[in-house]
Amino acid sequence: MKDFNIKEKTLLVRLDTPAKVQDFLNSLKFNFEERGETLRSPLAVLRSGKAHCMEGALLAAYALSLHGHKPLILHLKAQKEDYDHVIAPFRLDGRWGAISKTNHAVLRYREPVYKNIRELVMSYFHEYFLNHNGKKTLRQYSEPFNLKIFGKDWPVSEKNLWQIDRALDRVKHHRIAPARSLRRLRSADKVEIKAGAIQEFSPRRKFNSNKKRYAQ
Repeated sequence: MKDFNIKEKTLLVRLDTPAKVQDFLNSLKFNFEERGETLRSPLAVLRSGKAHCMEGALLAAYALSLHGHKPLILHLKAQKEDYDHVIAPFRLDGRWGAISKTNHAVLRYREPVYKNIRELVMSYFHEYFLNHNGKKTLRQYSEPFNLKIFGKDWPVSEKNLWQIDRALDRVKHHRIAPARSLRRLRSADKVEIKAGAIQEFSPRRKFNSNKKRYAQ
């Protein structure tokens, strides 16, 4: 099995705060999965130089675990017509924040100012919408999922980590709000939609987005 080389280990040592981890994730290109779906390990992400949201969350969780944090990820579940999202929550001084790899201007890093996980998740609700009509789509969120149960080898795996994806689906999820409340939602307005459409990176070619679960 492969392992991190000296340069990669040095980098991970330097990523000793959530903010530094977020800045590093922002420097990576976005993985549009143009050759098929992937769920790369932190080692594979470092060597490919790109990540989608769940790959970024896995790398963030692992990097934080080297500096005293629990290796946590959290699933934000949207309606079928939208993409799900995965973040890496962390806790500092009793408050929750989150690291997020995304290609858009929204659904990004959260400062550790939220008193519980629900507060943290709800900070994403109003900007979680479809760009063609402004419909708000976030419906559920998972309990924070500790990657420690997968042992020590997953960060350097040469195979896709689909077992983590399946396990995350089985974690207890909570509804954002009752169905009655969700039926009365106001759509995002034109200015919000325009801001939400901003992207950092563009794919080299068009791809079938219906097959991309974590293409935020």
